[in-house]
Amino acid sequence: MKVEFAPLNIPLARRLQTAAVLQWVLSFLLLAEVCVGVVVVWIIYNYWFLYVPYLTWLYFDWRTPEQGGRRSNWVRNWTVWRYFKDYFPIHLIKTEDLDPSHNYIFGFHPHGVIVTGAFGNFCTNYSDFEKLFPGFTAYLHVLPFWFRCPFFREYLMSYGPVSVSKKSVSYVLSKEGGGNISVIVLGGAEESLDAHPGRFTLFIRQRKGFVKIALTHGAHLVPVFSFGENELFKQVHNPEGSWIRTVQEALRKIVGFTLPLFHARGVFQYSFGLMPYRKPIHTVVGRPIPVRQTLHPTLEQIDELHQTYMEELRKLFEEHKGKYGIPEHKTLIFK
Repeated sequence: MKVEFAPLNIPLARRLQTAAVLQWVLSFLLLAEVCVGVVVVWIIYNYWFLYVPYLTWLYFDWRTPEQGGRRSNWVRNWTVWRYFKDYFPIHLIKTEDLDPSHNYIFGFHPHGVIVTGAFGNFCTNYSDFEKLFPGFTAYLHVLPFWFRCPFFREYLMSYGPVSVSKKSVSYVLSKEGGGNISVIVLGGAEESLDAHPGRFTLFIRQRKGFVKIALTHGAHLVPVFSFGENELFKQVHNPEGSWIRTVQEALRKIVGFTLPLFHARGVFQYSFGLMPYRKPIHTVVGRPIPVRQTLHPTLEQIDELHQTYMEELRKLFEEHKGKYGIPEHKTLIFK
């Protein structure tokens, strides 16, 4: 393999962008494990004056990720996130205005390897979200597992994510006055295993829980497609039925998530590493689907709205794919 090194005269802005993305990747891969390790060390060496106060506070704070979280504008305003956004760069595109008197569910597609577009657009104050959707607050829902990691949960909540549990989504959509958006990456960990460049496989056919919640709360549905999300990393070949895929699926069923075996570029060379490629991400927010509140929806009502959502998602992809270099013959594959 020929190694292509980065030139020595890289502008300072690009170096800062690389550093910002590097810290994000490392925090995603290592920070949770380090935080758990710290608490384990405290317990092993009986630093009770450290772990007893924290675990006591954790006991009383356990439900916070299901009750709107605890975002910090100070953290969301860190300059590092501006460089993070500019590295790719990340863009947010609005197709229609939304009524701030309603609450909404944004169905985010595709998952990609690390849902980079969702984080950049909805978890920092450097995206165009506030300008495009004034009067709205977005809550990115992530796996409850991450909020079980001591200390890491505080870091995670600080930039806005909340649990993806039913209670958490219902809490957001139950807020009176409207202007609240639940951002749900519907494909989940299963979809991340098919996040290969040039592929558009979405795990959506059996994902109907979000539709039932939308009907129950009268929250309007909005399909969101993030063009470029699957181009940031390459994965080890893992077709269904292969031993790699079997192990990945088993891990997902046991712990609720899985980690794709991905690679991209390095920090000082472009041939191999865990840094994402500099590929633009265009997150396009589609047309809202009006939903009338139905406290006890039937299976027929859920199926009908789910079918409407998939049709609108496909329309969104077809209308915009040409703008972002996707060949005409490429289309969405629903699983």
